[in-house]
Amino acid sequence: MAHVSDLISTDIEQYLKAHENKGLLRFITCGSVDDGKSTLIGRLLYESKMLFEDQLSAIEADSKKYGTQGDEIDFALLVDGLAAEREQGITIDVAYRFFSTDQRKYIVADTPGHEQYTRNMVTGASTADAAILMVDARKGILIQTRRHSYLMSLIGIRNIVVAINKMDLVDYSEAVFNRIREEYRAFARQIGFEDVTFIPMSAFKGDNITTLSERMPWYQGTALMPHLEAVELDDERLQRSAFRMPVQWVNRPNLDFRGFAGSIASGVIRPGDAIRVQPSGKTSTVARIVTHDGDLEQAVAGQSITLTLADEVDISRGDVISRIDAPAETADQFEASLVWMHEEALLPGRRYLMKIGTNTVTAQVSEIKYQVNVNTLEHLAAKQLELNAIGVCNLSLDRAIAFDAYADNQDTGGFILIDRLTNNTVGAGMLRFALRRSQNIHMQHVDVDKAARAQAKSQKACVLWFTGLSGSGKSTIANLVEKKLHARGQHTYLLDGDNVRHGLNRDLGFTDADRVENIRRVGEVAKLMVDAGLIVLSAFISPFCSERSMARDLVADGEFLEIFVDTPLSVAEERDPKGLYKKARRGELKNFTGIDSAYEVPEAAEIRIDTTVLDADAAAERIIGELIECGILQN
Repeated sequence: MAHVSDLISTDIEQYLKAHENKGLLRFITCGSVDDGKSTLIGRLLYESKMLFEDQLSAIEADSKKYGTQGDEIDFALLVDGLAAEREQGITIDVAYRFFSTDQRKYIVADTPGHEQYTRNMVTGASTADAAILMVDARKGILIQTRRHSYLMSLIGIRNIVVAINKMDLVDYSEAVFNRIREEYRAFARQIGFEDVTFIPMSAFKGDNITTLSERMPWYQGTALMPHLEAVELDDERLQRSAFRMPVQWVNRPNLDFRGFAGSIASGVIRPGDAIRVQPSGKTSTVARIVTHDGDLEQAVAGQSITLTLADEVDISRGDVISRIDAPAETADQFEASLVWMHEEALLPGRRYLMKIGTNTVTAQVSEIKYQVNVNTLEHLAAKQLELNAIGVCNLSLDRAIAFDAYADNQDTGGFILIDRLTNNTVGAGMLRFALRRSQNIHMQHVDVDKAARAQAKSQKACVLWFTGLSGSGKSTIANLVEKKLHARGQHTYLLDGDNVRHGLNRDLGFTDADRVENIRRVGEVAKLMVDAGLIVLSAFISPFCSERSMARDLVADGEFLEIFVDTPLSVAEERDPKGLYKKARRGELKNFTGIDSAYEVPEAAEIRIDTTVLDADAAAERIIGELIECGILQN
């Protein structure tokens, strides 16, 4: 590798020590397709002498085979590593590259320009201190330029460079540069960008990359590299913020030591500082700051430490330690901005896992307030969010968490949503503020509880959840089971899909979003009935595994039995007691389960009823027998 510093050859230990203490700047390049992002990064690697000789030889060979610059080196090929990208000449995934100068170390993320890869751009931007927004001088401000700018404002990147690239193809025109700069400034004011740096350049030719170009004497600013060397690092800014340390684990190697380990998200802490643990609100004082290399007199943002406290305080993973004079907020309902990152749409009411800091809770989007058209910044009504869509939503959690608004602290205000069944990351979000109602509503204690109500009825309360295709026989079998339970003197209630849609859920249709809300409401009603001590029978198609799992999680372990009424589609369609399949086949019924809407077969139902071998009465008897065997009923 070409020498970056003379110390490499004269005093390698001194060079490594100096390199270790350099600050690290993370930045992204973004913009529309073919604006020159990969070329710029390749040029930076080349200019910073961060290429081995064999890499240079390989890139020269690749430039002849894949390049778009004739006989000259195509620097973009240093970054576009995927075969598909080289063949198409575009960036698909996020490519990370490291380089350094005498002043700093850098990690740059080259993000894709196509709209369908917006989620990849969000991933690359989530840890960036700065952004270089590439603009082709020939094309000016494009839709994707605006899209990426809005995403940067959403994510909270504060240091923005608008690199007006390919100036060599417009004869280094000052007029072109000024026109694009003024057009972007007008848009930047709409999204809250106040301090934007504009640099005219040619990444291919090297103009205004490391030094000012003689071809643009009219430009009086700085070149790109000197600007990046002067950008304030987020670590420096975070040290001035309020102290936050999400607890990662409780360190208890022996009976004499109990510490709380984590990485400091922001602020400074010292022994003797008074702290508050949230969301519990308990207080104490820092006794020691413990590290592998010994105790510290002070710890700052970015350091991983273990705190010991003067008092015995109950703290667990996911709690946040703050200084007592500037604590985090706590709430369980929020307004949040959300970027949806999965092919399967976000459906309000569906439950997801929410990971924020070291804490993982159950969350659901209770309402999509609006979707943002990032091209026009218009607010649009939406019932669901599709892949790459951005919306403002209300979030409801299963318990209170400690947080800060994302604009104040990205570590304690940023989160991801995870699908509970597949464990895939499906969304990334930013908490805006706690909803006021979350502060006004509290659980009221009652003296007569579920156990007392069930004991008065001499039974064990539970939910019998019947699921299956339309025409499978769910309602018929559930009705017979209730009759047999009633004859035994049990206290029951049957929630039937059609009956509920005449009242509680009469406002819902049959889209996927409405089906999710339908089951959410029924699950909440079933939970209340179990709390009343009843045996609840629920007969709903309930086509989605996620919502059946949600209904199960609402009650205690052992209080939910899933009964899969397994009837093949051909048999259910042949029965067709209400003529619904015929209407669906004629196109008169949309979103009909089994025809043009999916039914997800239960994978681990407690009871499976095969209606091709059991009639309704035999099925009901089989279910009663299962209830006796598992202890729900007395023999």
